Amino acid sequence: MSWIAVSVSLGFAGLAVLAWCAFKVWLGVRRFGRELERTRRRLEAEHAALRDEVSRMEGTRATQAPRDGVRSS
Repeated sequence: MSWIAVSVSLGFAGLAVLAWCAFKVWLGVRRFGRELERTRRRLEAEHAALRDEVSRMEGTRATQAPRDGVRSS
C-alpha cells in the first residue's frame, strides 16, 4: 500500500517540475517579446527611410523594351 503513496508523490513532484519549467519558458518568451518590440521601435525610422529610398529608386528606374537587352554574338 505504501507504493501507491510513493507513486502519487512522485507524480506530483514530476508535475511540479514541469510547471516550473513551463513558468521559466513563459518568462523567457515574455522577455523575448519585449526585446523584439524595443528593437522594432528603434529600427522604425531607419526602416521607413529605407522603404522611401527603395520606392524612389523604383520610380526613377529606366524601363526597357522587352527585346532591348544585351545581345551576345
